[in-house]
Order: sequence, then C-alpha cells, then structure tokens
Amino acid sequence: MNIQLKTKVKGHYKDIMARFDRDLFEALAPGFPPMEIVEFSGSRKGDKVHIRFGAPVNAEWVSLITEHGVDESEAYFVDEGMKLPPPLSYWKHRHIVRKITEDTSCIIDDITFRGPNRLLTWLIYPGILLGFYPRKKIYRAYFGKGE
Repeated sequence: MNIQLKTKVKGHYKDIMARFDRDLFEALAPGFPPMEIVEFSGSRKGDKVHIRFGAPVNAEWVSLITEHGVDESEAYFVDEGMKLPPPLSYWKHRHIVRKITEDTSCIIDDITFRGPNRLLTWLIYPGILLGFYPRKKIYRAYFGKGE
C-alpha cells in the first residue's frame, strides 16, 4: 500500500532538507500515543531512528536510513523499518524535498507499508493516513507556507 502526501513550503530545497533533524522529528511526533525518542542519529545513509510508543501501543519502532542523495532538483532520504509495531510487517518511507522555485519547495512523504495480509493492510491504511496528514500543517508552520 502506498500513500503520498505533498506539501508546498517556503525555502530552498537543500535548506529544507538540512533541517530534517531531531527538532523537526520531535515537532512531527503525533500527540497520541505518547512517544519517546530512544535514538535519532540523523537522516543520512547508515543513521538510525529508534522510538518507543507508550500505552496503549507499548511497542518499539526502529528504522534505518538506507539511502540519501541530492541533485539539481531534489534531495531525499529513505528510512526502512527494521523493527515495527504490530500489525506492520513492512515500512519504507521516502522523504523527498523537490525544488519548485529558488525559494519554494515541495515536501513529499512517499510511504509504502504492509501488514501481514491484504485485509490488515487495508485496515491499517486510515491510521497511517491520519497519523501523517497533520504533517502538512506542521511543515507549513515550521518552514513557512510556499507561494
């Protein structure tokens, strides 16, 4: 299953990508369930993100940054789930910042996920969408609204 969310923000795409750090990660954290950042080493290949969810989830999520790059029109990094909370069985999230103009960019959350079977994957979909959709507002508040 795939979800793509696009958000236009103010700023040069390389500057926006440079701010994908722990502060932004904390700003993007959902209010529920409670979440503890156990480890956040960055957004470059080989870095790791480890979070622990509190009640009622009580689970851990560990993702490894498997690739990152930048060219003349976009910057990106990819996190892949190594340890996922049930019922997720697969997770790949491409974080892309694409140049629109010199001072406007588009942040794309391109998320591919699966549950243990098709039915659970479809049932997970609304939760993933509801969990990530608020990022659009957070990105615009954090970076400024793109023209």
